[in-house]
Amino acid sequence: MLQVNPKMLPRLAEIEKDLILRRKRAEQEQWLGEIEGIDMILTFVRTKQADATRLAQRSPVALGVPTTRPQPE
Repeated sequence: MLQVNPKMLPRLAEIEKDLILRRKRAEQEQWLGEIEGIDMILTFVRTKQADATRLAQRSPVALGVPTTRPQPE
Protein backbone atom coordinates (compact mmCIF):
# COMPACT_ATOMS: atom_id res chain seq x y z
CA MET A 1 0.00 0.00 0.00
CA LEU A 2 1.41 3.36 -0.98
CA GLN A 3 1.51 6.28 1.40
CA VAL A 4 0.68 9.61 -0.16
CA ASN A 5 2.97 12.49 0.71
CA PRO A 6 0.89 15.26 2.32
CA LYS A 7 2.43 17.68 -0.19
CA MET A 8 0.33 15.88 -2.83
CA LEU A 9 -3.01 16.91 -1.29
CA PRO A 10 -3.58 19.70 -3.86
CA ARG A 11 -2.99 17.21 -6.68
CA LEU A 12 -5.44 14.75 -5.13
CA ALA A 13 -8.03 17.54 -4.90
CA GLU A 14 -7.45 18.27 -8.59
CA ILE A 15 -7.90 14.60 -9.48
CA GLU A 16 -11.08 14.43 -7.42
CA LYS A 17 -12.50 17.51 -9.16
CA ASP A 18 -11.72 16.00 -12.58
CA LEU A 19 -13.37 12.71 -11.63
CA ILE A 20 -16.51 14.51 -10.49
CA LEU A 21 -16.71 16.27 -13.87
CA ARG A 22 -16.18 12.96 -15.67
CA ARG A 23 -18.92 11.38 -13.58
CA LYS A 24 -21.38 14.14 -14.54
CA ARG A 25 -20.56 13.56 -18.21
CA ALA A 26 -20.99 9.81 -17.79
CA GLU A 27 -24.40 10.41 -16.19
CA GLN A 28 -25.45 12.63 -19.10
CA GLU A 29 -24.35 9.99 -21.59
CA GLN A 30 -25.81 7.16 -19.44
CA TRP A 31 -22.51 5.27 -19.31
CA LEU A 32 -23.43 3.08 -16.33
CA GLY A 33 -20.20 1.08 -16.30
CA GLU A 34 -18.16 4.28 -16.43
CA ILE A 35 -20.12 5.73 -13.50
CA GLU A 36 -19.43 2.65 -11.42
CA GLY A 37 -15.71 2.78 -12.20
CA ILE A 38 -15.47 6.49 -11.42
CA ASP A 39 -17.30 5.98 -8.13
CA MET A 40 -14.79 3.31 -7.15
CA ILE A 41 -11.82 5.53 -8.04
CA LEU A 42 -13.38 8.47 -6.17
CA THR A 43 -13.59 6.28 -3.08
CA PHE A 44 -9.89 5.42 -3.38
CA VAL A 45 -8.89 9.07 -3.94
CA ARG A 46 -10.90 10.25 -0.94
CA THR A 47 -9.37 7.52 1.23
CA LYS A 48 -5.88 8.62 0.17
CA GLN A 49 -6.77 12.24 0.93
CA ALA A 50 -7.90 11.28 4.43
CA ASP A 51 -4.75 9.20 4.98
CA ALA A 52 -2.48 12.02 3.79
CA THR A 53 -4.30 14.55 5.97
CA ARG A 54 -3.95 12.26 8.99
CA LEU A 55 -0.25 11.76 8.20
CA ALA A 56 0.29 15.52 7.94
CA GLN A 57 -1.19 16.05 11.41
CA ARG A 58 1.09 13.54 13.13
CA SER A 59 4.19 14.92 14.76
CA PRO A 60 7.49 13.05 14.67
CA VAL A 61 8.34 10.83 17.61
CA ALA A 62 11.63 11.54 19.37
CA LEU A 63 13.39 8.22 19.86
CA GLY A 64 16.46 9.67 21.51
CA VAL A 65 20.09 8.84 20.93
CA PRO A 66 21.04 5.19 21.48
CA THR A 67 23.55 4.52 24.23
CA THR A 68 25.39 1.43 25.36
CA ARG A 69 24.72 -0.13 28.73
CA PRO A 70 27.59 -0.54 31.14
CA GLN A 71 28.73 -4.16 31.31
CA PRO A 72 28.23 -5.87 34.69
CA GLU A 73 31.48 -6.85 36.42
